[in-house]
Amino acid sequence: MSTTSEPLPPNPDPVLNVAITPELVEKHGLTPKEYELIKEIIGREPNLTELGIFSVMWSEHCSYKNSRPLLKTFPTQKADADSPNQVLIKAGEENAGVIDIGDGWAICFKIESHNHPSAVEPFEGAATGVGGIIRDIFTMGARPVLLTNSLRFGDLSSAQSKRLFRGVVHGISHYGNCIGIPNVGGDVYFDECYEGNPLVNALCLGVLRHDQIKRGAAKGVGNPVYYVGPPTGRDGLGGASFASRELSEESAADRPAVQKGDPFMEKLLIEACLEMMAVDGLVVGIQDMGAAGLTCSTCETAGRGGSGIEIELDKVPQRETGMNSYEIMLSESQERMLVIVQKGREKELEAIFEKWDLHAVEIGTVTEGEDMVVNQHGSPVVKLPAAKLADEAPVYVREAQEPAYMAECRTWSADSLPAPDKATLESALGKLLSHPTIASKRWIYSQYDHMVMTGTVVEPGSDAAIVRLRLDGKKEKLIAIANDCNNRFCWLDPYTGAKIAMAECVRNLACSGARALAMTNNLNFGNPNKPESFYMLKESVRGLAESCRTFDLPVVGGNVSLYNENVNQKIDPTPVVSLAGIVDDPAHVTTQYVKGAGEQLILLGGTPDELGGSYYLKIMHGLKTGAVPAVDLEAEKTLVACVLSQIAAGRVKAAHDLSEGGLLTAVTEMLFAPEATYGAKLDLSALTGKTGAGVAAGSGVGGKAPSVPAGATRLDALLYGESQGRVLLSVSPDKAEAVLAAARDAGVPASVIGEVQTEPTLTCQTAETLSWDVASLRDGWETTIEKAMSPQA
Repeated sequence: MSTTSEPLPPNPDPVLNVAITPELVEKHGLTPKEYELIKEIIGREPNLTELGIFSVMWSEHCSYKNSRPLLKTFPTQKADADSPNQVLIKAGEENAGVIDIGDGWAICFKIESHNHPSAVEPFEGAATGVGGIIRDIFTMGARPVLLTNSLRFGDLSSAQSKRLFRGVVHGISHYGNCIGIPNVGGDVYFDECYEGNPLVNALCLGVLRHDQIKRGAAKGVGNPVYYVGPPTGRDGLGGASFASRELSEESAADRPAVQKGDPFMEKLLIEACLEMMAVDGLVVGIQDMGAAGLTCSTCETAGRGGSGIEIELDKVPQRETGMNSYEIMLSESQERMLVIVQKGREKELEAIFEKWDLHAVEIGTVTEGEDMVVNQHGSPVVKLPAAKLADEAPVYVREAQEPAYMAECRTWSADSLPAPDKATLESALGKLLSHPTIASKRWIYSQYDHMVMTGTVVEPGSDAAIVRLRLDGKKEKLIAIANDCNNRFCWLDPYTGAKIAMAECVRNLACSGARALAMTNNLNFGNPNKPESFYMLKESVRGLAESCRTFDLPVVGGNVSLYNENVNQKIDPTPVVSLAGIVDDPAHVTTQYVKGAGEQLILLGGTPDELGGSYYLKIMHGLKTGAVPAVDLEAEKTLVACVLSQIAAGRVKAAHDLSEGGLLTAVTEMLFAPEATYGAKLDLSALTGKTGAGVAAGSGVGGKAPSVPAGATRLDALLYGESQGRVLLSVSPDKAEAVLAAARDAGVPASVIGEVQTEPTLTCQTAETLSWDVASLRDGWETTIEKAMSPQA
């Protein structure tokens, strides 16, 4: 029973005597109605420390008060209860979800944002984002085995974007490399909409046995509560609240809200915690001190356990002198955990942490009732109902309104563009490959140690990364990971754009030989109080939820990052999708690179006629408009099944999905093999349904225009349009007919469009021949980001 309404006794901490004014409530990100609700819940006025606690726990970052109704539409378990790879820990139940991978083993993975901190302090913001997501994984009892990241920056010609980009990549590489977990890739986009408001989404995946799963619940009255890890400082105060408001000049100067990370300390913490959790029956519950620090870890463990919790702040290790209760409770100092230990076994835990030279201090106990009680200087300074803090934040259903520009964009027609001549069609390929979003990300991933732990099978750069898990020294599992989201599509149509993000991620796994298991997501949006921004969030979630149900992929967790706006603009809606998959046979591992001359290039999925939202439209015409490419989720399922069946049959040398840049971009990327640069001879004449449409008169041989394949009314749409549901395969000549027959039987459009050759020249035959030097294309593709980030640039 709660007794929070009883007045707290006097305490010498001066912060507790601060008067709570409307201005102070507003500064803490709480509305007048929310403040009245707080008083109703606790039956009295809160003191400043209690106000701060409600502020962080009821922030969007911790409570999802603007997004929770939407998130409930995600499936959290597979629809087919008899299918393999069932979810063992569902989204929202713990720090991260857990899904079975067979033979008594499971993976645990999650993605989270550190956007606002990275905008203020890019190195520390990104580094601590990596550290935080790692803690979410090993808290579950899993050993972290891989990292990826999904990054968004402004135009790379901007000095500010370069500074943020350099700092973020340095922070990610520093933390991951020092801690010794391979960073195997991710996705990176550059767009003006992210100027000054970068997105830094970090993912970690770990592996564990079913019997190693740990819960974050405080149970067992009388069980001691331990603080483990380094001392608490004043860094990171109010970080959760900071992440739940728009960026402004005031918040940009809020440097104390950015934490400081120590990867070497976290490495010790990982090993100590995993050793501790391996001792049978020692750990009752465990929770990392991430957002909202000691506040979140205490009230959430008590709430999950249906119990109360009482802690003594005087026992909390402190890095700085004179810290008051507000500072200790709200500090987000890194590399700290809260552990509930089985009573009578305290010495076992203390011995483990002493071995690793880390603090392990008993600071409290699990109690009867439902209150979180915090004592300092001999008397209570906080007395609040734990479950109401953790689970009963107000929930809002905001007004949603489609932005006016979307309808206008949908009416745009490619007929308004000039017909492309040969020179335009040829120059476009080099320009697309040299755009930082499409260009090689080697400058980034060369700074990451992606081979540490010696398990990386497919390195960064292909459609998906693959890591080998060695289990008990005997069994092996191959896990694939990919991230995706094209913000331009989501800006034009968030519902369809979100479905495209999901479909592309599934294709990326399939092209690597992996079947998808489950999804985590990071929903990056603007201010939900603005109807247009909330519309984008609502529609994106609708698209993702529909896609998950179609592919039968459960959501095992994720993160919502709202208020991604600054004084000048808001970001495009960016619902990042991350999928983990499994490769059932090592022989099925596939990359996007062709393996040798003579291989046949087969296009699966046909030649739709779409240019809306494409990078061709942006780069060649300066436009961000048009109807988003259509996506047929059932057709995508059929395509993915076809690709996986052909890989399993041993017929596929390379596979690559078509996305940014379209058909020619995808073909060229396949020719950039690690060991050699190949060429290809493409012949689209077999697809020709009509000639002379959509190209400049007289641009072909003898005054004839290049022919346009059936299904396309413009040659630029055929070559550079970003229509969905398409994959390129490279197969041996003797396997081509079997692949075509299998596709035909599956109902998947398929055509041989060319052949790989040793000479690094790409030719594309229509009514005339378009040609490119592949070595020159590769040079532009490989060096764009490196040149932009050189000290001389």
